[in-house]
Amino acid sequence: MADKHKEPAIPSDADRAAQEIESLREQILHHNALYHEQDAPAIPDADYDRLFDRLLALEAAHPDLLTPDSPTQRVGGAALDSFIQVQHEQPMMSLAKVFNEEDLVAFEARILRQLDSDQVPWYSCEPKVDGVAVSLLYQDGVLQRAATRGDGVTGEDITHNVRTIGDVPLRLKPVDGVELPRQLEVRGEIYMSRAGFARMNEEAQANGERSFVNPRNAAAGTLRQLDPRMAAKRPLCFFVYGTGLVHYAAGADGTAWPGRLSEILELLGRWGLPLNPDRDVVCGYQDFLRYAQELLQKRDALDYEIDGAVLKVDELALQDELGATSRTPRWAMAYKFPAEEVSTVLRDVEFQVGRTGAITPVARLEPVFVGGVTVSNATLHNMAEVARLGVQIGDRVIVRRAGDVIPKIVQRVDPTDDPEPETRPRRPIEIPTECPACGSEIESDGDILYRCSGGLVCPAQRKEALKHFCSRGALDIEGLGDKLIEQLVDAGLLRDAADIFHLRKEQLLTLERMGDKSAGNLLAAIEKARHTTLPRALYALGIREVGEATAQALASHFGGLEALLEADAEALQQVPDVGPIVAQHIAIFFDNADNREVIRRLREAGVQWTEQSARTVSDALAGKTFVLTGSLESMTRDEARDRLLALGAKVTGSVSKKTDHVVAGPGAGSKRDKAEQLEIDVMDEQALLDLLAKHE
Repeated sequence: MADKHKEPAIPSDADRAAQEIESLREQILHHNALYHEQDAPAIPDADYDRLFDRLLALEAAHPDLLTPDSPTQRVGGAALDSFIQVQHEQPMMSLAKVFNEEDLVAFEARILRQLDSDQVPWYSCEPKVDGVAVSLLYQDGVLQRAATRGDGVTGEDITHNVRTIGDVPLRLKPVDGVELPRQLEVRGEIYMSRAGFARMNEEAQANGERSFVNPRNAAAGTLRQLDPRMAAKRPLCFFVYGTGLVHYAAGADGTAWPGRLSEILELLGRWGLPLNPDRDVVCGYQDFLRYAQELLQKRDALDYEIDGAVLKVDELALQDELGATSRTPRWAMAYKFPAEEVSTVLRDVEFQVGRTGAITPVARLEPVFVGGVTVSNATLHNMAEVARLGVQIGDRVIVRRAGDVIPKIVQRVDPTDDPEPETRPRRPIEIPTECPACGSEIESDGDILYRCSGGLVCPAQRKEALKHFCSRGALDIEGLGDKLIEQLVDAGLLRDAADIFHLRKEQLLTLERMGDKSAGNLLAAIEKARHTTLPRALYALGIREVGEATAQALASHFGGLEALLEADAEALQQVPDVGPIVAQHIAIFFDNADNREVIRRLREAGVQWTEQSARTVSDALAGKTFVLTGSLESMTRDEARDRLLALGAKVTGSVSKKTDHVVAGPGAGSKRDKAEQLEIDVMDEQALLDLLAKHE
């Protein structure tokens, strides 16, 4: 059995980094599979980018933790087994992303440093089409193979579907004076036009078939059809944006191959490959930024989805000199646009209960396509935000997919700008008086934040309430940790705190990784927890803003639970450090019949707490702050803390200039050192015992 006096080992920074890196890799691999293999992304691109960027930063800070199988060493997901796998002659790399002018300045500065030049480079730039990256291989001008990017090295053979796309030439057109390479790999983006996507979904709905969420998913799903007749029916399009392998036959004159990307694209267009009409060539990041802003202004008028603009160093020799990392070229960058905004109608507002009891208004919208997805819900944050917006149910509102994460309402459309203002009835948004999850009274903090008062019984708060009830400062049930509580709740074995004391061994043995010995130890810990103190019991109830010190003050003032249950807000304010807001929280909690029922059931289950005579506790140490560190022999640190609290002292976990005494037992470390540096009184265990004996 673990030594209670021994402080748990604190993980090192390297250990924490290793754990976070492993977790991030698992998440990224999972989302890679959803996005690249199943065409069913579960999170927005911005969420994925944050995970990936965090992993990159951690691996850069801890290079010894970088492994060859890390997602940062790859580009995308694995090829599907149902398709023939294709090895790319040259890797199809992804692009690093920037989001603002400062990032562009830094990008260009890195290029100039690496080139050791002050000559601003020319960039080939184009819209960042939201589609599917593909490779087309031409042999002597004839299309031989088409493949998806896959993981950048291995893709999927989709030739049978790409042949059905009218934009893709099956044979390149000869051009006088320019010989076709023996092998030519062109790279580009297959996408679905907005108009074609809308028509396809309308037809699907008319036929009672499933409609697609967005054009990108529609294009990806089409390319993964095994039957090319299905692809032939769908409005797929193609833009070329570059080349991979270029190989001329022996003896052929390859000197005519251009030395700039912009010239290569012009040549590809002459051979019959479709080019994006909105591409351009600019000098320096400032000209590119102007290009990107102009593109952003006409974004909604384009017949295809874009999420940014791409810039690439135009001169091939400079591209070669700059090179690439393991996953991205150093000579190219994707400049991401901010989230789109659209207007729609606020149909209703529902209120959800968070895990800590917070009541949050959620907007139910007329479904609208924004930021690449169809949105029907948006956050309103709180009632203060509702008041700021001045929005009512029935209003037309502007929705932004902020950061591509959670859609939010950013503005109410003035009725004079609403095309149909008189056709919809309007009504104000009102906070409910009862919790929508459990029916308990809702309490407020100044008309901004609202919370459910049924912390012990509310199903939305159940797991968090039980975790707190079992925590170290509360009933301290050893072995009943967060994960086990979640298992018990999910299995229907715990509904409230009283159920803990009715758990049986045969129930515990049905849980994952629960053996006979573990179950026995847990039941013994639960049995021990039946006997506690009144301050611990009060703290365990999870009353809002009632911490350990306030729980001790309440126990000292009222002496027993019965007197506390009968106290009104005015009587509660007589307790030191209990003001009107905390008094209201306590009164509302004990006025709740469901909370009282749980307390009754706890007593019925044999839970007992040591009570004390009201107002008999000494305040001899009032105003004194103690810190306990190291191990004690005659009592546990928790027991020492409780005895100090009973004398009116304050016990904290960290040493500061406000600390009066540090009690240091064997094993005391940095806290004792800091106390000595600050010239704070350091007591050993005997000095503490003498102090307690003097005042108790």
